[in-house]
Amino acid sequence: MKSNWIQLLLCLALSSSIWLIHNLSQSYVSIVSVPVAARSNLAGRAELSSTDATVTAQVRASGFRHLKLSSVRRRPVRISFSPEDFHHDGGDVYSIPVANLYKYAAPIFGDGVSIESFISDDPEFLFNEVTFKKVPVQRVQSVSYRPQYMATREMSVHPDSVLVYGEESRLENIDRILTRPIELKDLSASAHGTVRLDGPIGVRLSDAEVVYSLDVSRYVEIRSVVKVEARNVPPGMHLSVLPSTAEVVFRCVFPTASDPSESATVYVDYDDFAKSLTGRCIARCDNLPSGVISYSVTPEVFDCIINSSPW
Repeated sequence: MKSNWIQLLLCLALSSSIWLIHNLSQSYVSIVSVPVAARSNLAGRAELSSTDATVTAQVRASGFRHLKLSSVRRRPVRISFSPEDFHHDGGDVYSIPVANLYKYAAPIFGDGVSIESFISDDPEFLFNEVTFKKVPVQRVQSVSYRPQYMATREMSVHPDSVLVYGEESRLENIDRILTRPIELKDLSASAHGTVRLDGPIGVRLSDAEVVYSLDVSRYVEIRSVVKVEARNVPPGMHLSVLPSTAEVVFRCVFPTASDPSESATVYVDYDDFAKSLTGRCIARCDNLPSGVISYSVTPEVFDCIINSSPW
């Protein structure tokens, strides 16, 4: 008789467990409220909000998820919001429009939850002003190329400047932020990637990393001997440039369709001569075709003599 009762109780427990698991596996809609603390990268503001907000929504989830949501600790959930999703309400107050909250449903309420609708108004947070300074990003790079390949322009980084947050005494000694070393070897094609910034201890950066880009092309060298002109010479004066010709080596993107010396001009500017102490000047080159990556002029320095115009 006793064993029959035990079997009956076991059957009841088993059936109750099956019934409970079945029901908790079903999808239900209920109202859930979650306290939220905000983290963001708003310009000139603290990283963390000084106040919390409660987000209330009508959510659809399994019974298990609802049970977990109802039993979680009521400490605020820290959510990282994109600065673009905030609306500045004035002063230190920033709010998240309800329309922008849907993308944060999983971080706020957890996975496996779908939002039927938000019931609460736009959550508001206070972000206090902090001391900051805008400084350029300086890349640290070591780059090598395969023979007959080179960069068509300097490596660029984006963003090229960042905001540094910290105490004023720390900021006054910071005039730039360096990247971690960028090492690229034996390049024969353009290179792109991300690199972390190396920020000083005790400060916060608006960006933890930057995107770098380096355009690389195969090149061909074209050598030409061209006449060196004098420019911006005052009326009644004549500037003699010695030697009067120069050898120019043009590095052009391969393949090239024309000789760049046909349009390029090598010249010495009178203003450079007027500022020099010795009368020796460096020649410049302009009117370069678009396919010219770089050029070199030999000799590098020219002797210049000023005299009255013979005309």
